[in-house]
Amino acid sequence: MRVVIAGQGYVGLPLAVRAAEVGHRVVGYDVDERRIKRLAVGESYVEDIPGERLRPLLEDGAYLPSADPADVAGFDIAVITVPTPLREGAPDLSYIEASARLLAEHLRPGATVVLESTTYPGTTEELLAPLLEQGSGLTAGRDFHLGYSPERIDPGNPVWKLENTPKVVSGTTPEGLAAVDGFYGQLVERTVPVSSCKEAELTKLLENTFRHVNIALVNELAMFAHDLGIDVWEAIDAASTKPFGFLRFTPGPGVGGHCLPIDPSYLSWRVERALGQSFRFVELANDVNSHMPDYVVRRLVEALNERRLSVNGSRILVLGLAYKKNTGDARETPAARVVELLSRMGADVRAADPHVVAGVHVAEPAVPGIPGQRTAAHDGGPLASVRRVEATPEELAAADAVVLLADHDEFDYDAVVAHSRYVLDCRRRLTGAGVEVL
Repeated sequence: MRVVIAGQGYVGLPLAVRAAEVGHRVVGYDVDERRIKRLAVGESYVEDIPGERLRPLLEDGAYLPSADPADVAGFDIAVITVPTPLREGAPDLSYIEASARLLAEHLRPGATVVLESTTYPGTTEELLAPLLEQGSGLTAGRDFHLGYSPERIDPGNPVWKLENTPKVVSGTTPEGLAAVDGFYGQLVERTVPVSSCKEAELTKLLENTFRHVNIALVNELAMFAHDLGIDVWEAIDAASTKPFGFLRFTPGPGVGGHCLPIDPSYLSWRVERALGQSFRFVELANDVNSHMPDYVVRRLVEALNERRLSVNGSRILVLGLAYKKNTGDARETPAARVVELLSRMGADVRAADPHVVAGVHVAEPAVPGIPGQRTAAHDGGPLASVRRVEATPEELAAADAVVLLADHDEFDYDAVVAHSRYVLDCRRRLTGAGVEVL
């Protein structure tokens, strides 16, 4: 089949590559021409898709990265994997809308359109379907198939990949479900059909809200435990020995990526708009997790004060700009807020991250016709201006304080402990006399 994947980021690129590997002819469409140029020469910006996996597909024509709307024509299946950010607390579905209008121009009877972007329940049927129908003159469920399948990509996860992670699938009709299930059944080991698109949309929000709330719980507990003089990490280790009724979550400098900082708010927004009620768990979790970078800075200020140092003028080395270990994903990373606060306070901030490459790891693509959109992840932001260095023994020794935010395996942690005067470890990766754990 001819497959179009709209959006070639952390979700769309692995999906496009996998579809090409099983025998489909795939067009990976993205409006960010910088991405397309890199992909066209076999350069991947997603760790899960190495260039060695990408280049053979390019050579035999199984995969075509393109920014040309004309290349979308003639598709049998199209999957939308574009960002769905928040704008002033409200869902911004402009990327879905732009994709729908483009696909509608080329929609043919018998084709299938699937939405993977995370969104509130009802989006597929209430927003996407009318746009496709208006632009094509066809009717969803009668002339073409429509479905929703929430993405479950975990960037940098060495165990759970697209292929072996169960895939939830849905359709607006039984025939639509069969078409969606048939497509993904070729790509993954197991599909999980659900009765409607709304259930599938809620599934994704439930998964991320569960994590968001539990991370907020341990983050707040970590703050209180520190003030009470209790080792929260030891308590978490002990609680984790219980073989039932407990799942391990650990504190950190804040949440990042698309999922946790954004997705639960989609559910909260939908509940408030549809029912006039607040989703208190989500709002509380948002408050706790969004303020964790501020707490990290507060702990660092206290540590410097104890050493008779002021933040103003101190040299601080940040290790890890990504939101999680072993990935270049800097979307919504808490490191941006930490760097911003320290810089405002007059610190000489430097950062080391072997994965996050300036100008490569983008937060979201530009949308034609929408002014003010950024293509670079942090254009004009704190991560664009922070001085980038390598975590050499000289840099470590010169820093008044080191803050470990993302514990990439590439860092030499023995050197960090040996050469640093003080380390605030937000991931519990280090031990030593000069190390303080979040």
